[in-house]
Amino acid sequence: MPASRSTRIVLFIYGLLVIGLLYLPLVSVGFASVSRARYLSFPIKTYSTKWYAEALASGTVRDLLLTSLSVAVIVTILSVVIAFFGALAFARYDWKYRTTFQKLILLPIFFPQTVLGLALLMWFNSLGVIPSWKTAVVAHLVWIAPIATLIVAIRAYSFDPALEEAARDMGADTPTILREVTLPLLMPGLVSAGLFAFLLSWGNFPLSLFTTGADSTLPEWLYAKMVSGYSPLVPTLGIMSVVGSMVLILTAFAVAWLVRSIRDSKAAQ
Repeated sequence: MPASRSTRIVLFIYGLLVIGLLYLPLVSVGFASVSRARYLSFPIKTYSTKWYAEALASGTVRDLLLTSLSVAVIVTILSVVIAFFGALAFARYDWKYRTTFQKLILLPIFFPQTVLGLALLMWFNSLGVIPSWKTAVVAHLVWIAPIATLIVAIRAYSFDPALEEAARDMGADTPTILREVTLPLLMPGLVSAGLFAFLLSWGNFPLSLFTTGADSTLPEWLYAKMVSGYSPLVPTLGIMSVVGSMVLILTAFAVAWLVRSIRDSKAAQ
């Protein structure tokens, strides 16, 4: 039953209120990032972008961004690969311990990240591994890979296995079916899983706090500056991080739209 005009208006206003409530704290952070004063006070007397210039010129900021980006990119790639095969293992194939495997691979999602981070730190210490950004990659994978697997599995459950059977009846071997049929059908789920993995890793604080050792990621630095030695670079980097995440999401949507348009044009021909 289609909604009436008044209902659509109410829902639209409700949606705006929810979005405003979610993003209202970012507005204050944005004001703080363009205030010339060291500490934020309203009304802002002088606006300036000098903190953005300092952030872009700071070697410390570049190191933080490089570390966070390295961790996020590696976690994203590995999470997507693990999610692809893990989702197929319990969503597309029937085997003896399929249900047990599904429960075990999704179990880390329900662990508090602080407890999981502490457990991983103790495990690394028992193995004699010195914590660094590389151990943070492992820690992030333990928590993020199951989430990516769940996202891909939702997509894997939705497509008809008869498509794979039809390709097999036409003489295609398993690698060909995987490359030409399964992978394109799962691509939307893989892209979504990759975006989630990157954003969850980029902004992860609890796991990074316990497992990066002498290295430091951007969320750790922001927290350290908030509890001691506040710097105006904190809101500046916060806004830059949010804008970067939005650009990443919009880019992914644009690429997906472009690929879909090219595919539809080829199909029309």
